[in-house]
Amino acid sequence: MYSRLLRDFKEMYMAYIPLMIILSSCLGSVAAMFILMQERSSIQVIELTLCVIVCMSFNASILAQMKPKFVFNLLIASLVLNTFLVVFNFGYYYA
Repeated sequence: MYSRLLRDFKEMYMAYIPLMIILSSCLGSVAAMFILMQERSSIQVIELTLCVIVCMSFNASILAQMKPKFVFNLLIASLVLNTFLVVFNFGYYYA
């Protein structure tokens, strides 16, 4: 599955760039919102730092015109980490 997605990603790289930036940034902002809705502690600061680092790294890799495989791997890392942060903090906030 990974190979098929990577091949499709490489073929349509220029078309996927705006969609990827929007998706990663929106998911990162939702994760940041749920993190900031809680009381402040060192755990929230670390979570917010990870969220910002992974989103900015992904956006910077696109701007730096890195290889498509590297960009694709950063996209996956960004989506996985931010989805985990959203689910974790959503469950923590509404539990």
